Amino acid sequence: MYYHDKRLQYPVQVTEPDPAFARMLQQAIGGVEGEIRVCMQYFFQAWGNRAPTPKYRDMLLHTATEEIGHIEMLATAVALNLDKAPASLQAEGAADSIVGAVMGGERPRHIIEGLIHKNLLSTGLAAMPVDSDGVPFNMSHIYASGNIAADMYCNVAAESTGRVLATRLYHAARDEGMKKMLHFMIARDTMHQEQWLAVIEELGGAATQLPIPNSFPQEKEDQEHNYDFFVTSLDGSYPEGRWTSGPSIDGRGEFTVFRNEPLGGEPELGAARPDGMAQVEQTG
Repeated sequence: MYYHDKRLQYPVQVTEPDPAFARMLQQAIGGVEGEIRVCMQYFFQAWGNRAPTPKYRDMLLHTATEEIGHIEMLATAVALNLDKAPASLQAEGAADSIVGAVMGGERPRHIIEGLIHKNLLSTGLAAMPVDSDGVPFNMSHIYASGNIAADMYCNVAAESTGRVLATRLYHAARDEGMKKMLHFMIARDTMHQEQWLAVIEELGGAATQLPIPNSFPQEKEDQEHNYDFFVTSLDGSYPEGRWTSGPSIDGRGEFTVFRNEPLGGEPELGAARPDGMAQVEQTG
């Protein structure tokens, strides 16, 4: 059950509307790094959480609900950037070097104006649950495995890529109100990364959580190659690092280097089946 407060979680102000930046903000709403993704990810992780203590489920619900507020802020920012924007600004924004560098693609003016027209026709110059190219968010990047440690690592990755996007948007923003909103969202991304790592630490840290799932008896896996770094270069060269020698992160093995070589033979498949509509020559 949820309640709504009509006030925003953080102030959102736009002095000079910028349709090009509105398009960029759509990535933070409906992109794979966006707020819809983390919001739904945390909700589904919480709803399916089976930890013996309810605190992880409750924590996820608090943060998922916070993310709804972030979507609301971004949607407001998109609408304000589209509000009363003169046609000259549309052309100026489309030609801007920042837009070209961050957004990429061909014919940026046509793409930006096309999305503006879609916003106008579909929602009356409001935000949509789409990315910066107008592709609808389809929930395909929601990770809720039912394994609390696996989910936390997914959450760290989600918040990390989200923070990368937010910092890029911060540098691309020309309006001080947008920079102020983004500096708040960047701070929340920092906390959320730390928050999920804190759960992993509370569960015992990487040493006890890895490999995930830690409930699978590790003696049943291939003991010869479970800590090998496979070298796949023709000349046998490889990048030496923490992953090539010394104790493994979980403390249960030693990193070693293995020159990749065939461990199996050539595959031999049975003859094609007549009812598979193969050629006569294949079924002999």
